[in-house]
Amino acid sequence: MPIKFSSAPSYFWLNAWVLANVIEIATQRFCDRFVDYKIDPGRRLYDQMTQAARSIRANIAEGSGRHETSLETEMRLTDVARASSHELMGDFMNYMMRHSLSAWATSDSRFQSVINLQLDRPAYGENFISDAIEHVSKQCARFDCFLERGSASDASNCLVVLCLKINAMLTGMLLAQLRDFKQQGGFAENLTQARLEVRKDMAASEGAPDCPQCGKPMLRRTIMRGSRQGQQFWGCPDYPKCGGTRNI
Repeated sequence: MPIKFSSAPSYFWLNAWVLANVIEIATQRFCDRFVDYKIDPGRRLYDQMTQAARSIRANIAEGSGRHETSLETEMRLTDVARASSHELMGDFMNYMMRHSLSAWATSDSRFQSVINLQLDRPAYGENFISDAIEHVSKQCARFDCFLERGSASDASNCLVVLCLKINAMLTGMLLAQLRDFKQQGGFAENLTQARLEVRKDMAASEGAPDCPQCGKPMLRRTIMRGSRQGQQFWGCPDYPKCGGTRNI
């Protein structure tokens, strides 16, 4: 019996993920067209630029995949994606300086058309893989006047603006993730808290001594390093807020 998938992965719906795919594809094509052996004989620049572009897309997907298990990990990966967008933007700026290309002013109609362009809302059906590929391809085509038919100046300027655009998206995502983390934590964080609560209940039922500072039933702990490594002691369940200890 064939396996059926009910819906597309959640990150397929993120505008940031769609735009990251546009940037990755555009960067690959830019490097194929303009980063040749004359300026990059060892292909190091080619690899660095395409890998930075890939990192944006890959870390958005991986971070979104960790949403249900660890918001902390999701935030770290979102921040890596954001850092990669800065790295890639720096590479395009360096290319422009190296080739004496002028940057678009923020008031330039070309800058404004790219920064303000709203991506189409995806409509994924049962065949969400092919639907996603088609959707990303259509969004890429909306920038073709700069990326495909334009000069090196047009393409590099457009990609700098797209890096600014996705950086703003990722900053917004990171702030929202931080807000959620403060309010509820993630699966891993809540699991740790749940285990601690169970240990507290067990300590109370087993007649553990009370903390000399706050009076709560203490937990049996083990010294993990130093000359007393392996020895046990009673520690306050609210450490590090309370540092009460007792010898066993």
